[in-house]
Amino acid sequence: MKILYTDILPLKTETDHTAVVDCFNQYAQSNNSIEIAVGYVSKASLEELDALTYEYNISKVILIIGMYYIEGMPESIYHTARKINEKWVNENHGEIRLILPFKYHGKVYAFYSNDQVKAAILGSANLSILKLDASNRRQYELAIATEDPFECKELAFHIRNLQKDVCSKRIDKIVNIKLIREVNTSLTGIDLVQQITPSQTALYKNYLTDISFTLPIKVPSFSERHMDDGKHFTRSNINVCYATPRSSRKSRDWYETQLTVSKKFTKQKGYPEKNIPFFIVTDDGYMFKAHTTSDGNKQLSAVGDELIMGRWIKGRLVAAGLVSYVNDTLKDTDRKGIITKEMLYAYGCNTLILTKTSQKIEDNERNVFDVWMLSFEAVKQNGETDYALS
Repeated sequence: MKILYTDILPLKTETDHTAVVDCFNQYAQSNNSIEIAVGYVSKASLEELDALTYEYNISKVILIIGMYYIEGMPESIYHTARKINEKWVNENHGEIRLILPFKYHGKVYAFYSNDQVKAAILGSANLSILKLDASNRRQYELAIATEDPFECKELAFHIRNLQKDVCSKRIDKIVNIKLIREVNTSLTGIDLVQQITPSQTALYKNYLTDISFTLPIKVPSFSERHMDDGKHFTRSNINVCYATPRSSRKSRDWYETQLTVSKKFTKQKGYPEKNIPFFIVTDDGYMFKAHTTSDGNKQLSAVGDELIMGRWIKGRLVAAGLVSYVNDTLKDTDRKGIITKEMLYAYGCNTLILTKTSQKIEDNERNVFDVWMLSFEAVKQNGETDYALS
């Protein structure tokens, strides 16, 4: 048995000490299969585990996560786990499972070589030890490593029991899992946008009227995102950032969007009149001034900043772990930042719902504006949110 430490000042590891993460990497490099049972993971640690298994030529990895089914699972972690699980299963590389009947808070790692367990780690370290972030950078973990055959077999047997269907299921086989929506920070600190409290947001929801429009978000499928003839993905106004740049020297901002609304809606009674500003309150607690513009009243956008609407919509997908912000759209040749039908399906929503409220707001100049609610919420079934990808 060997004690494993964490290298955090003032308890810096001594010369003869081994850090938990270093021991994990040593065992991973010298074995070809890993089975893990932990309470919690992070998005970054899931991605790191995935990367390490290929870097170290790990032929199989089983990851069991113990706390989320009962407590609820952060959406970015869920979507990342689903994506990695799908890849592992398709490549016969492994799987990710969730404990169902109870909260499991153990942290145990078993390392195999040619189907024989050779080493194990047991201690306080969740998977997030693999990739530190702001939330756990100053979190001290302590563990033990063992290569004793009896101890290794006992811990391996424990993990195998957790893999049984009476204890866990593969994540893609679990329906109606309770997801925890994560905060969209893309609008935080942005001029012209005000963040309001949950109680204020709920109050506006109490004053919704019957004047409501369900606006489809038109995007390409995953297979269509490489159709670069200048017509396909740019027809999707949410992906207009990939259209020809206004300047040959500068790419379009990834958050740039154009919400083009069909005449089917703009000609309906009650739709906002052209060039008459109103306030939008979003379902997640942001407020900004908006208007409708262009021929046929077809453009719905924020007043004063063309990126606000994109920050709100795409920021939600970023928070959900379905896409990552693209710093330079011209360099995104793989089109990883294109919003696709599959992303919206995974998110659980492919429409925006614009609903007028009976409330009005007076600005500093005593001008009075209507208030509309804009929602981008997942479809709910049987009282739960269904996030199934297939």
